[in-house]
Amino acid sequence: MDPESPGSPEPTVDEDGRVILTGISSRAFEHPADRAALTALRAVPGFDQIVKLATGMLRERQYRLAYLASAVRVDERQFADLHRLLGDVVVVLDAPRRPELFVYNDPTPNAITLGVDRPFITMSSGLYEQMNDDERRFILGHELGHALSGHALYQSLLMHLLNLAGSFGWVPAGGLGLRALIAALREWQRKAELSADRAGLLATQDVDVSLRVHMKTAAGAHLDQIDSEAFLAQAAEYEAAGDLRDGVLKLLNTEKTTHPFAVVRAAEVQRWVATGEYARILAGDYPLRTDDRSAGFSDSAREAARSYKKRIDESTDPLVTAVRGLGSTVGSAADSIFDWFNRRTRGPDESSIGETGTEPPNGEIPPDDAPPAPDRPAGPQTDSIFDWFERRDRGGNPDPPAEPPPA
Repeated sequence: MDPESPGSPEPTVDEDGRVILTGISSRAFEHPADRAALTALRAVPGFDQIVKLATGMLRERQYRLAYLASAVRVDERQFADLHRLLGDVVVVLDAPRRPELFVYNDPTPNAITLGVDRPFITMSSGLYEQMNDDERRFILGHELGHALSGHALYQSLLMHLLNLAGSFGWVPAGGLGLRALIAALREWQRKAELSADRAGLLATQDVDVSLRVHMKTAAGAHLDQIDSEAFLAQAAEYEAAGDLRDGVLKLLNTEKTTHPFAVVRAAEVQRWVATGEYARILAGDYPLRTDDRSAGFSDSAREAARSYKKRIDESTDPLVTAVRGLGSTVGSAADSIFDWFNRRTRGPDESSIGETGTEPPNGEIPPDDAPPAPDRPAGPQTDSIFDWFERRDRGGNPDPPAEPPPA
């Protein structure tokens, strides 16, 4: 859409003056790294069919029934204010389907989007009480952004497979390769939260509301005790403060988190607004859902690379500064992780794999003309995850008995 072209219509607005983003694709607000990963998944032939098989493992119906029985479903008669706000958000983000919304009793402020075929949103009573109407609008936009981007599916699927991986003995749980992969997946999850924050901003179209939500996330409902400029200054200090040791400590602090820290999220929203991308979207310049199928992975990957390069070049983090020239090394490390998992999936001969599964025991790399390793012998060790679930669901022992020792 090009608002500058002759004859372009004026943007459609709702009764409160918010621009209705007709036909907007989630690519418009997805963080570049998040967008590249999602585009790659969407481009895989047959991925939709794989997802349909996986939804049975994710127990979507079970989760919804649990909330239906233990929480309050929002409608015109129950939490009517949330019902109205969700309707406004669905209109502004032009969502194809209105998700169900539940409020559950928990003093801890939280909201989450669950489900695959029909995602639904849940909000804790603590979060409802902590926020005002405009801030709840931001939160509902954030959660709807998760649903529109498919995060509920991909995060649930990835975390489920990671939990399964922990129960299989052949995975070197203490290995650096698996730890690096888990860290990479959590980094993607944190980028997904930044994407959802952008969706929340587009739903409210008020930068101050976004900032208030993150201030309350950090310190509770005490806005009279918080200065917005000082709060944002914390983010700048957090990024620049200390030496190389502090850079490493930041990685350790975030290694197992699913969300970026509140001050970091606030600064990321401000940074996105400063790029002008937010204003362009409100002016009508954004990708459309109808073009999602033709969106190229290479374009998204290049955009993600450009975004990261710009952030790295501008970063004042001491660790980032120290490793600014090591991009190729990081890329090689990532490739080796995925190569390790590919070999495990294909089932190579274990005698040719070292303790970490990435090289032969003697540390030597076989020459290019070396004969291929023999196929792994058939047997229980070649069973797939789906075989394991099938045996469990039939009521048998999912783990087959060990083979008897040779005579």
